[in-house]
Amino acid sequence: MSLTDTLSHRPGLTRVAPVVFTATIFLSAGLLFFVQPLFAKIVLPEIGGAAAVWTTAMLFFQTVLLAGYLYAHLITRYLPVGAQVAVHLGVWGLGLFFLPLAIPEGWTWTPGQPAAWQTLTLFALGVGVPFAALSANAPLIQAWYARSGGAAADDPYFLYGASNLGSLIALLGFPLVAEPVWGTSGIGAGFAAGYAVLGAGLLAAGLMARGEARRVARASSTPLPWRRIGLWLVLAFVPSSLMLAVTTKISTDIGAIPLVWAVPLSLYLLSFVLTFRARPVLPLPALRLATIGALALLGAVFLGVTGGHQKLGMIIAMAAAFFAVALFAHRRLYEARPEGAHLTGFYLAMSVGGALGGLFNSVLAPALFDTLAEGPVTLAVAAALLLSPRAFAIRRRRAVLAWILGSLAGFALLLLSRVAPQPELVAKCLLLVTALVLLLSLRARIGAALLALAAFTWPAMQSLPDKAVFRDRSFFGVHKVDEDGFARSYTNGTTLHGAQILDEPGKPTPLSYYHEGLPLAELVTSSVGRAARDVGIVGLGVGAMACHAAPGQNWQYYEIDPVVARIATDPDLFTYLSDCTPDAPVHLGDARMVLERQDQTYDVLVIDAYSSDAVPVHLTTTEAMQLYLDRLNPGGLLIYHVSNRYYDLTVPLGRSASALGLSGAHRYDRPEEDELNAHASSVVALARDPRTLASATAASDWQALVDDGGREWTDDHANLLGLLLR
Repeated sequence: MSLTDTLSHRPGLTRVAPVVFTATIFLSAGLLFFVQPLFAKIVLPEIGGAAAVWTTAMLFFQTVLLAGYLYAHLITRYLPVGAQVAVHLGVWGLGLFFLPLAIPEGWTWTPGQPAAWQTLTLFALGVGVPFAALSANAPLIQAWYARSGGAAADDPYFLYGASNLGSLIALLGFPLVAEPVWGTSGIGAGFAAGYAVLGAGLLAAGLMARGEARRVARASSTPLPWRRIGLWLVLAFVPSSLMLAVTTKISTDIGAIPLVWAVPLSLYLLSFVLTFRARPVLPLPALRLATIGALALLGAVFLGVTGGHQKLGMIIAMAAAFFAVALFAHRRLYEARPEGAHLTGFYLAMSVGGALGGLFNSVLAPALFDTLAEGPVTLAVAAALLLSPRAFAIRRRRAVLAWILGSLAGFALLLLSRVAPQPELVAKCLLLVTALVLLLSLRARIGAALLALAAFTWPAMQSLPDKAVFRDRSFFGVHKVDEDGFARSYTNGTTLHGAQILDEPGKPTPLSYYHEGLPLAELVTSSVGRAARDVGIVGLGVGAMACHAAPGQNWQYYEIDPVVARIATDPDLFTYLSDCTPDAPVHLGDARMVLERQDQTYDVLVIDAYSSDAVPVHLTTTEAMQLYLDRLNPGGLLIYHVSNRYYDLTVPLGRSASALGLSGAHRYDRPEEDELNAHASSVVALARDPRTLASATAASDWQALVDDGGREWTDDHANLLGLLLR
């Protein structure tokens, strides 16, 4: 008797099978979602810390997940169980050759090439095969269990809850435990060990399924209607897209770090755990009510009603609102699930919907919109899920009348804004008309009310004041240049990155963080700064630093975002560069990688590369600081601009400076309230020679940069969470 036959005839196998399958799918899911932040962290030194890195990474993971689900669907449909087990163990074994995870040898970032496609290529070459093997396990293991003869084998969806619980624990464990304690290399070794152990679980589960497959009759099934499949797609699309929109909004302010990525994704997974079960935590009517409130809150955030910059309380509220929408969509998805015979097709449709969400947010939205418009678009789709199809059953005459009335109201408001341009009045009228339309929907058809509201929205939105003279969106952020009649200002995300007075005679006056008397200006105009021949600026902004240049100096700039370079070099927007350093080159690409390829050295090197309040960790580690020192002449000065609403970056810089034997000083300056053109700034100055530092900081009171004795930040270990909680 073969091993398979022996296993299949053991009386205790029925009791053992649920344990084996649950443990295997739990481990697989944990590895699947552990590898996502792990590999993203590995590649951050190469591709930077923009918020779009994670949305692009999610697009890759969702696409490969789709491929894995398709592979599972096909082999379960066309191959016998024994062949399925053999093929899948072969795919799992192929993934072993890519461990431990690392950036593929020879891969380099190419400035000027599409950033999203380069990121996708890097992920495909580095982690594609192991992730593909893991991604197929959830539907495949459930399909095997349906043929194992185990308890509840006719309805194996309970295993999906175990799968998502494993994913949830892995995601939270990464930023809260693994990252602060072990670092990237230690985590990678643990992942490799877990992946190897998984092979034994897959083998055991496959043998159990193969042994029982001969005796378990396959359930008959009827073809699925396309309308039902379409519902699955939409219900999977909404939480996926909304998760990425919320993540982008948060990471634009806080930074593209594993914790920021993990929290929305953990809530996404937890919603599966709580809804893919016979008895939900909340009934669907209660979830529907919660979703209405959640959509209102998220709509206010995405449309800017709550302000551009979100505080911690609002960030928590955003996460909770997203969770409510995910619970509602996933509960509806569970209630629309098919019989077990269509299990892999169901998960395939779910995966397609999730991948479409990633595709929309990562590729289509940046190409179609110059703002973060994917959030409101997804909210509109989510709102439609709250309605029954009968709500849209309106007569043609009523639809035309609703459209005409909505248009008239919108254009009346637009005319009012032109005659009496009072923003507060316009906003109140906008809210009033919207409320009236919604009230009418209580008595009339909702479809007619929505048509009226849609017709009203476009002209009404044109009535709102807009000071923007330039908008664009890139892989690295959302860019806007505003003009108020006195000055022109540039914001990246929610943070001001420079301004210039309009029609100012002579050389422009640096404003904002670069104003005369503030720490940055003090250092570059000090005796050390004036004596410098070569000056390097990492992070271009609007180029305001240029007008602190002394005659005869050679200035060079480093900028990763082509849109920022376009803004700074366009004299129709800002003239700092064209007026003060017209011949200075701008090197496009990640500054760390560009500096590594260059032999250029500097007397003063300024690191001013923070977009919004996000932190490019790879520019802040000890290895990065050592690179800057290698590009610094003897007696040179290294300057970090570290103004930030969330992180005190003087802490890791103090540790790294101490490790490298540097002298350091720090100054935080908050200008008087009447200094309208200056902004509070925090700056760190470092030098090999204490005398250089003393000369550069002699004009005002600087505090000594201290080492608090904590673990220094390296490419392998950087604990932003610990810094956030200080």
